[in-house]
Amino acid sequence: MIENEDFRGKHVLFVTAVRLRRGPRGLQLDNQTCAGLSRWAESFDHVTYIGIEQPTDIEDDTTVNWIDVVDLTCRDQLKVIALPFAYKFGRFFKEYKSTRKKLAAEVAKADHLCFTLGCIVGDWAAIAAMEAIKQNRDYAVWFDRVEHDVIRKTLSSMPQKRRVKEIVTLPFMIKYHQYLIRHSKLGLFHGQDTLEGYAEYSTNPHCFHNVHTQLNDFIDSEALNTKTKRALSGAPLQVLYVGRAVDMKGPVDWVDAITKAAQAGVPLQAKWIGDGPLLHEMQKRVSANKLEDQILLPGFSADRKAILSEMRNADLFVYCHKTRESPRCLIEALVSGCPIVGYQSLYASDLVSRNGGGLGTPINDPAALAVEIQELHANRERLVQLFNAAAADGSKFDEQSVYAHRAGLIRKYS
Repeated sequence: MIENEDFRGKHVLFVTAVRLRRGPRGLQLDNQTCAGLSRWAESFDHVTYIGIEQPTDIEDDTTVNWIDVVDLTCRDQLKVIALPFAYKFGRFFKEYKSTRKKLAAEVAKADHLCFTLGCIVGDWAAIAAMEAIKQNRDYAVWFDRVEHDVIRKTLSSMPQKRRVKEIVTLPFMIKYHQYLIRHSKLGLFHGQDTLEGYAEYSTNPHCFHNVHTQLNDFIDSEALNTKTKRALSGAPLQVLYVGRAVDMKGPVDWVDAITKAAQAGVPLQAKWIGDGPLLHEMQKRVSANKLEDQILLPGFSADRKAILSEMRNADLFVYCHKTRESPRCLIEALVSGCPIVGYQSLYASDLVSRNGGGLGTPINDPAALAVEIQELHANRERLVQLFNAAAADGSKFDEQSVYAHRAGLIRKYS
């Protein structure tokens, strides 16, 4: 832990690629970002938060729960700035000079600097880092995932024009990120996969977990007992996943794994909560196998309490993530006493390293995942052990503690 973690910082600047939009009452942010801002306001006197303004003619490929910034309890400590959406070369170069000038002013005013890096063209956080280097300022870099790995593994699903652009710029992006990491005083890497992908370039790398679960979200003993009794009774397995139906989440593999388990005679009720471009393909596969009564695809839900209730009720949180990222849903499942079972990754393995609240199977192999589900159905005592191990592994992930620790790192090093 960081010394004097309870010490309150002065003015922190975050530059990110988070989307903002303009609503009838001013700027809006997604609900999870707003929750994070409230936590940052507990550790800093003033927070300047910079994101990307989403054009009105661009629709989200998933549903977002938008919150008016003016309604946040920390609004008096908060300044939110929207920068241009400039992911095309022409727009980026057109907006570069004026945007860098704006970023230079904000960098100069802040006491602490943290930049969430992502791509290359249109990545204003990287430009802010370049400006910090120019001003001889210490700064932190923040990575949510191994960006070049995600791009490489999702190239096939991109439109041709974008695919060509990514292939051409990818080598430059990798070197660019390495340069900015090397010049930073603090590397914040979300999850073990991201840490492993970037730590060698950082003089001060730290793994963190970006969670929004509260202490009152943790599963209690009564709920664990209820789930245990049901599992030992031989009731059908309750299988769950919550997330976007996009390539990197492996939704087609997920349907295939559940289908194979059901066809092998496992009594189950599976549910994928979330929307996305591959939801229709999932629906087609479910219908083709006549499993509409066993595999439910209800779409997006903005009701966080209802989702956590689903997790607490589920026997298995089955996932098929294909890239080096750090999905928050795995932590939320553990907090809910729901074992995580899916494709192996350093991130998932690290989450359950203390108590073993999950199981990993080979990536891109839905048949192996189906076999694991079959074995847990057959061994209900082992399944109950996983319930308790998952709850134990999830017990360290409360929002207040993880944000306070990260704020301490930012105050000390950047």
